Amino acid sequence: MAKENKSCQSCGIPFDKDPNGGGTNADGSKSTMYCSYCYKDGKFVQPDWTAEDMQAYAAKKLEQYGIPGFMAKLLTKGIPKLERWKQS
Repeated sequence: MAKENKSCQSCGIPFDKDPNGGGTNADGSKSTMYCSYCYKDGKFVQPDWTAEDMQAYAAKKLEQYGIPGFMAKLLTKGIPKLERWKQS
């Protein structure tokens, strides 16, 4: 049975904060793993990014929304532990 994710396994955004409620798979179905910012048509929007790239981007985005820098870093520190970034 597939695990139910409450947030994107690439950037960590809660699915209820994603305006599309999740990304799309290649067949057009809704992704239960990744948000619409990270995943479209079965592909990552930024396929060459590392977990560190994603952390820096997400922290910058949070700061744009008025989250203080130290809080943004705290909120993004778990990104390397998400499914997309786990080493196989």
